[in-house]
Amino acid sequence: MVSQVEFTLPQRSRGFHLITEEVLAHLPKLPETGILHLFMKHTSAALSINENADPDVQSDLGKIFDRLVKEREPYYDHTLEGDDDMPAHAKSSVVGVSLTIPITRGQLNMGIWQGIYLCEFRRHGNHRKIVATIYS
Repeated sequence: MVSQVEFTLPQRSRGFHLITEEVLAHLPKLPETGILHLFMKHTSAALSINENADPDVQSDLGKIFDRLVKEREPYYDHTLEGDDDMPAHAKSSVVGVSLTIPITRGQLNMGIWQGIYLCEFRRHGNHRKIVATIYS
């Protein structure tokens, strides 16, 4: 059986934001076993699974990505939407816009230190739409 829900996350500033509980709040009751697929309908943000305990991980990831993909590079052609737009597209391509998570005993089967992240790459992100598909 397949079920699907689409929901919108509120606007957030640039950064790596833990959204595990927020995602779960939008989902129907999870099956005993299955797969959750999350897909973000945007090109300047991403979804990731990473450390959910130490907030330093969130700030360090932001610093790493800002160093990897810098703003205002002279070779960027796509500049009409602001200095942070093209770097946001590149970062989104590196991280990706979808996740697949196993469901076991009615819960997401992630490691104890894992959480779902919204990776917002624009300085002032928009509302972000996510399609959640549950396969059981």
